[in-house]
Amino acid sequence: MNNNIELESAIAALDQYGYDKKHSSDLEQARNKTQMLKYIDSLDFNLRRLLILQEAVNELVENEKRLLAQHENIQTYKTKIINLSRQFNISYDEVVQIMKQQENA
Repeated sequence: MNNNIELESAIAALDQYGYDKKHSSDLEQARNKTQMLKYIDSLDFNLRRLLILQEAVNELVENEKRLLAQHENIQTYKTKIINLSRQFNISYDEVVQIMKQQENA
């Protein structure tokens, strides 16, 4: 009987933790604009600090966009190499080797 009470207590505590985590104002839990605004407002930043935050966020966004574009370009490049290898019935590595030879010529 005592084990059942302890188990029920543990489950209730986990449920409460999940509920609290879901409804907290942590930035980690923010998934939409409203939640983000609520969190940022709770920081009680003055205008100067908000402008610095805005600048930092803009910098991070630009960096993420750059990395995403770079990743897409690499994927496109890899796909082109794969298509060439299929077209000429040679391996991926052989296509890369030929491209290196052409670059050095």
